[in-house]
Amino acid sequence: MTQVLRLTQKQPVSPRITRFRFEHPEGRSLPVFSGGAHVMVTMRDGEVLRRNAYSLISDPQDSSGYEIAVQREDQGRGGSNFLHEKAQPGMMLQIGAPVNLFGLNLTARKHLMIAGGVGITPFLSQLHEVVRLHAPFELHLAIRSRNELPALAIPDAAQVHVSDEGSRMNLTEILSTQPLGTHLYVCGSARMIEGVLTEASALGWPKDALHSEEFLAPAPGVPFEVNCARSDKTLTVGAHQSLLEALEAAGIDTPWLCRGGACGQCETDILACDGEIEHHDHWLDPAEHCSKIMPCVSRFRGALLTIDR
Repeated sequence: MTQVLRLTQKQPVSPRITRFRFEHPEGRSLPVFSGGAHVMVTMRDGEVLRRNAYSLISDPQDSSGYEIAVQREDQGRGGSNFLHEKAQPGMMLQIGAPVNLFGLNLTARKHLMIAGGVGITPFLSQLHEVVRLHAPFELHLAIRSRNELPALAIPDAAQVHVSDEGSRMNLTEILSTQPLGTHLYVCGSARMIEGVLTEASALGWPKDALHSEEFLAPAPGVPFEVNCARSDKTLTVGAHQSLLEALEAAGIDTPWLCRGGACGQCETDILACDGEIEHHDHWLDPAEHCSKIMPCVSRFRGALLTIDR
């Protein structure tokens, strides 16, 4: 479900991060959500239709509006720059229904949250839940310099680690001193997430207590052709276009929830391949890499690709 909502507030909270608030144009209540949820923001930028997922940072029980915080990515595909430069209060934008792929495990004895930079955003809505539930939590935020600390509702109890000040996070100490039953949540760069999860696994954390979220943007690459067997169409995927976007532009139905390689909704079977699939998702097992592709983030190099779409 997608709603057309009005941008009512736009406020810079750091040199690169801006907070946006959306409300129903007639003042109606919006569906509540759970902490860690995200929404898909659809932006018409001239001839280009952009869709980016952003974590909700507002109170999940506050139905008066949705708030997101967006970091400007100058080397990105244009979605964050559109919001920073072109979106202004009063503008109407399509906002998808909240979807949660990073929810809290409410059976956890304690919630250990580790964020890198703008990765703090999903935790801001989760914090409303843990406070409401009186659930024990510990939040660590890693940033490079103090001026990167966004002016958002970060609790005083949060431990902020600033690289420029020499207060780097002691990951081994943090992970090795938690009570049994603690669940770990990490959001940040791919490198940070991998480092935290690898360290936790090495220290014996159970796999089902580890949670992570990274929204991947489709990486640009070399244009390629793809044959869609069921639709009997051959498409050209542009250098700055994802395979999913090419399928949508051709009117080929492809389900999705996150458009970031994490939800599995757009998983597609490969029927023939003479070349190399560039897998960028977090969904497929390596054993599936020869037979499946995630059109939202993955690309192809080679002579022939035929998919079951």
